[in-house]
Amino acid sequence: MASATGTNRAISAPTANAQAPTPIEKLLFEAADALRMNVEPSEYKHIVLGLIFLKHISNAFEELHGRLSGESPEVAEDPDEYVAERVFFVPEAARWAHLQANARLTTISALVDQAMQAIEDENGSLRGVLPKDYNRPALDTTMVGRLIDLVSTIPVGRIGDDGGDVLGRVYEYFLGSFAANEGKRGGEYFTPRSIVRLLVEMLQPYQGSVYDPCCGSGGMFVHSEAFVRAHGGTINDISIYGQESNYTTWRLVRMNLAVRGIDSDIRWNAEGSFLKDELKDERFDVIMANPPFNISDWSGERLQDDVRWTFGAPSPRNANFAWLQHIHWHLKPTTGSAGVVLANGSMSSTQNGEGEIRRKMVEADAVDCIVALPGQLFSSVQIPACLWFLTRAKAGGQGRRDRRGEVLFIDARQVGSMASRTLKVFADDDLARIASTYHAWKAGEGYEDVPGFCKVATIAEIAGHGHVLTPGRYVGAEDLDEDDEPFEDRMARLVATLSAQRAEAARLDAAIAQSLAELGYGG
Repeated sequence: MASATGTNRAISAPTANAQAPTPIEKLLFEAADALRMNVEPSEYKHIVLGLIFLKHISNAFEELHGRLSGESPEVAEDPDEYVAERVFFVPEAARWAHLQANARLTTISALVDQAMQAIEDENGSLRGVLPKDYNRPALDTTMVGRLIDLVSTIPVGRIGDDGGDVLGRVYEYFLGSFAANEGKRGGEYFTPRSIVRLLVEMLQPYQGSVYDPCCGSGGMFVHSEAFVRAHGGTINDISIYGQESNYTTWRLVRMNLAVRGIDSDIRWNAEGSFLKDELKDERFDVIMANPPFNISDWSGERLQDDVRWTFGAPSPRNANFAWLQHIHWHLKPTTGSAGVVLANGSMSSTQNGEGEIRRKMVEADAVDCIVALPGQLFSSVQIPACLWFLTRAKAGGQGRRDRRGEVLFIDARQVGSMASRTLKVFADDDLARIASTYHAWKAGEGYEDVPGFCKVATIAEIAGHGHVLTPGRYVGAEDLDEDDEPFEDRMARLVATLSAQRAEAARLDAAIAQSLAELGYGG
């Protein structure tokens, strides 16, 4: 993987069971949002997230600077010393203490722009990444100063300690909150935490290469790194690769990874992964992706003979099966696995040859598992979604049994709970239930079909359903709980209840008749 120059030190990853926002996260976002005035969320997120990032790298620098100053002042100002420790070097005029001291000046916006530029000049891996447009007429300098004061209140522990992750958590929470405020457009760069965590728990990227061809703000990578840490590994156990076509979103993912010390090779070009596959010769151990649903303007008519279309040329009118085949193409032979979020229509559509492509994928044993998701997991999109798990490793090995000729279906539409009036989330138990079902089936230990929830189907059974992959067709209805009450006791209870109900009905009829008679309506 291409190494970055001057990448900052790793800090603790988000806890695996993080779900609800902490009070500090909510209060910070509410306070920051109150300062927004007339700035659109799509612009404002870069203003706020840039300052959070600046504070983080300044904190990491100041910690190491303090230790190096104990050796000598000259050593503490040597940028090479920071490269060796994987910490960004921050020039004096860009250090947070300097900006905070000048937050009330009318020149603060210009000072922030200068700070961002100075950091990019000193750290090659950040060139072109940081926002440098604070000093513009549309931004009130008073607002910028107050935001600096607000970001200064974020509690920070020592880098590497649990407290050091507060900035990372705040950054992620702000990303999600801005995505919700921006609606569908914001949702394109941010995948809900519940879905990301489920993909990570099912694919278990302990080590090797992890790729996302439409990486958005980088949530898949952040939670992969958190998973590795939670299982005793380090960020050096995985290599991160990605591609993103939106330049401003590419800047977000670069900052999101850098604020956690995650080294990466994230490519940007405006044409995107289909027209300009930046990593066309690479194959990966794990691929996770949440591509935009049902996009019709993906230039498919220009790629009808592309080598990636192993199972058939996808429709120029819908990119769903282009994403699936692009991802399958990039899996390592015999070992690679992938998880992809797609609209529910991908499981059953027969338009434009999609049914035929799906048939070929099933018959080639490319499809490992399909998970139907509940509604309302996305705060910005109401289209029902599902998860496709693809693999080149069905033959077994490394603790996995031979699963050729089978597909696991999981219907998780009833799983999860409402975190708010409009948003559903998966709790740890929900994630464990779905992921452990998948792993038990793969290992051949402890798996059983559960009516209404999960079912293993053969390729022949799937053919009998016309190669439609909707889990509900296979899992059936949930078994009703057995009633242990003896038949005689149940009948006696029901007869007594019916008798009481009839008596009450007769009493009400008599009362109504009497009332009508008193009003002169009696017969």
